[in-house]
Amino acid sequence: MTLLIDLTEPFQFDFFVKALIAATMVGALTGLIGVFVVLRRMSYIGHGMSHSVFGGAVVGYVAGFNFYLAAGIWGFLSALLINQTTRRRQIGADAAIGIITTASFAFGVALISRARSITRNFDAALFGNILGVTGGDLWVIAGVLAVTVLLVFFLYKQLLFLTFDVDVAPIYGVRAGMVDSLFALVLAATIIASIRIMGVTLIAASLVIPPVIARLLTDRFAVMLVLSTAIGSAAGFAGLFISYYVDIASGASIVLFSAGLFAVTIAVVSVKDWVRTGRPRLATKDIPSAEARAVFD
Repeated sequence: MTLLIDLTEPFQFDFFVKALIAATMVGALTGLIGVFVVLRRMSYIGHGMSHSVFGGAVVGYVAGFNFYLAAGIWGFLSALLINQTTRRRQIGADAAIGIITTASFAFGVALISRARSITRNFDAALFGNILGVTGGDLWVIAGVLAVTVLLVFFLYKQLLFLTFDVDVAPIYGVRAGMVDSLFALVLAATIIASIRIMGVTLIAASLVIPPVIARLLTDRFAVMLVLSTAIGSAAGFAGLFISYYVDIASGASIVLFSAGLFAVTIAVVSVKDWVRTGRPRLATKDIPSAEARAVFD
């Protein structure tokens, strides 16, 4: 009975309920979009885009604009610029992301250094402030999550193809440029919706860890999407509970819980492989590009 009372205690507080809903939705959102980020080997983009959005948030604050408006415009422009730059084969995706996003972050830092009085206002953007979530934030997160789910549902075949066989995709009628641009915009929206919850420093982890765990558990793309979304959602839910009782930053708690799940998963998978084959798994099998072509054939 005492355990039940302890577990239900946080629900007495309105701020915790809002935070729990936000953490669960953000976990599901980053887990879903993170599958494409990880499989396309763009893990660095989560870290980079969050820094870029931070620059836009600072500009918006100084100019007196709404956070989501300023961060949204800046983030979308950065995403499109990165997308167009990476399409030039002589420039790698990591280099394009590094140049554009670090320049944006540096611009934000420069503005803060000129007006030191505003530094404290960006602690939440840097480290997250999930307990300060408002009803408006919940609607923004819910809206981005809904749009992302719809995009994945209606563009599933195209996204699958671009993830595994981008060079062959145009032969099958996939409009790579348009789909890539849509994906970049949705990724930017994900970063913008998540930044107040996870903070600039932790978004990359929430984009990467759930998909990697799911990848260890399955070689099927559709299953990986579902698993990663569920793992991200569960990590957000459980991580927030842990942060309440241990009294640590909620964003850090969510990431540490996810990292713990990863450690347990890789240990279990390694032991199972050792028992079955006499040696640990050294690498996951590639998801075959034939899976992408099959949906068009």
